[in-house]
Amino acid sequence: MNRSCNFSNVTNDYLAAYDSILCDMTDQMTHAELSDSISHNFITQMIPHHQAAIEMSRNLLRYTTNIPLQNLALQIVTEQTHSIADMQKILCKCDAIHNCRQDLCCYQTRIKRIMNHMFCEMKHACACNCVDINFIREMLPHHCGAIAMSENTLRYCICPELVPILDSILTSQRQEIWKMQCMLRCMTGC
Repeated sequence: MNRSCNFSNVTNDYLAAYDSILCDMTDQMTHAELSDSISHNFITQMIPHHQAAIEMSRNLLRYTTNIPLQNLALQIVTEQTHSIADMQKILCKCDAIHNCRQDLCCYQTRIKRIMNHMFCEMKHACACNCVDINFIREMLPHHCGAIAMSENTLRYCICPELVPILDSILTSQRQEIWKMQCMLRCMTGC
């Protein structure tokens, strides 16, 4: 995080929790146990991604008084909790769908680039003394990462049960990005 000014104790506490969430997510996604199934690999890397969004939202909910942002954070917690449960439910079926070495290599190379870009953007999100603005600046690259990972996964032969989960991620996170961008413009006046 780019911390260029003095922050309140509340902001410092919020940012310390965020740093810990980001570190855990980065570690779990980077060291996920991969197989010869793109479907399996997506799920094992997306579950810690979703879990981080839940924890980021709960972190915000400790501090925010912004009702629309509070509602959005609660929506993220609900949607991503359901998505994790849906992915866990189909993981065994998805393990049975195997991909060729070339597809696996192309898929994982692209996923690694997406993840590294997302980690970098989240780590260097411009911080200010407003927790609400910080949350949006952190969550935007997180959601963009999920969209890019989902779009990449849909390019390959995957478990049919995973497709509606990917479609749901794309729909919900695009809508949430739009809402957050509107809120950020109102908060920052630009």
